[in-house]
Amino acid sequence: MRIIVLRTGDAIPSVAEKTGQQFFDFITTTAGDSWPYDWECIDVRSLQAGDLPAPSQVKGEAAFIITGSAFSVTERAPWMLQVEDYIRRIADAEVPLLGICFGHQLIGQALGGEVAKNPNGREIGTVRLEVSKDDPLLAGQPRVFDVQTTHSDSVVRLPPGAVVHASTALEPNTIFSVGPHIRGVQHHPEMNDAIIRGYVEARFDIIKGEGLDPEAILGAIRPAPENGQTLRNFVRNFVLRAS
Repeated sequence: MRIIVLRTGDAIPSVAEKTGQQFFDFITTTAGDSWPYDWECIDVRSLQAGDLPAPSQVKGEAAFIITGSAFSVTERAPWMLQVEDYIRRIADAEVPLLGICFGHQLIGQALGGEVAKNPNGREIGTVRLEVSKDDPLLAGQPRVFDVQTTHSDSVVRLPPGAVVHASTALEPNTIFSVGPHIRGVQHHPEMNDAIIRGYVEARFDIIKGEGLDPEAILGAIRPAPENGQTLRNFVRNFVLRAS
């Protein structure tokens, strides 16, 4: 059994340099001992024929996580379209899939939704998430808890059949499901407060230029102990139960 992480981007250089880690490392570290089996990372920005296993052939043996990225789904780059097609094949094969931030948006677009700039503006820092509908992805978590987030795009129109499970003040579709096997999370369950602080510091001038207060955002960053549980719940309640 293995979890295949589809890498769609890189951690910003200052954070990668300070931590010595990339998105794949953030994910595996946060998952911890909830996943004692194999991990695999495939950079989908430079796909070659045969790089990705046929979802129908790995059902019961693998699951997928799509990482965040500084790219925008709205760019519609050829590699993004390839991954969107792959997402549809994963959905058809009923293999567990979790999309994080950009990955969440890519799932939304691939399955018939729409991604655009968040009409409520950039969301970055530690924010409060409110659960509206129960789901195994949220098992054991309170109805309201803190998460770490950084994004300016959103799934502004959900794919057909999608169900929203949680939202924040600026993001109505923070967590959604499509059927029993696919979940998208707009926040970053793999990031801790130190990582998200690094993102705010690196984008300080951009944030200020958008009319936001980066000092206030930095001051509000705090540990979010329930944040990583979302990722571990995916492992326990979707991946392990599908094996």
